[in-house]
Amino acid sequence: MTTVTFYTEGSEITGFEIKGHTGFACEGEDIVCSAISSVAIMAANTVTEIAGDRAEINEGEGYLEFSGKNLSACSKDVLRGLEFHLKQISEQYPSNIKIKYGGNTNA
Repeated sequence: MTTVTFYTEGSEITGFEIKGHTGFACEGEDIVCSAISSVAIMAANTVTEIAGDRAEINEGEGYLEFSGKNLSACSKDVLRGLEFHLKQISEQYPSNIKIKYGGNTNA
């Protein structure tokens, strides 16, 4: 199962951590993992490369952590879009993705 933790400060999303493998299918054939990875990387790249905001990013095998710094309204909207998309995926594949919320210890 993949666990997504959204980092929050009040009602604002400031970052996220995604870890684990969905277990939906074998590596290279897992459409749920691909969807999660693609949307997360798109969100991180949009915030840093398009909106120009700063973020600390850590990644590894089955792991991506993104912690934004002084995010613009545009970047906050991107992270809300990520949240919306991942919630839709979790509704379709509840055995493969879990979403939770917590404080951002890296901010």
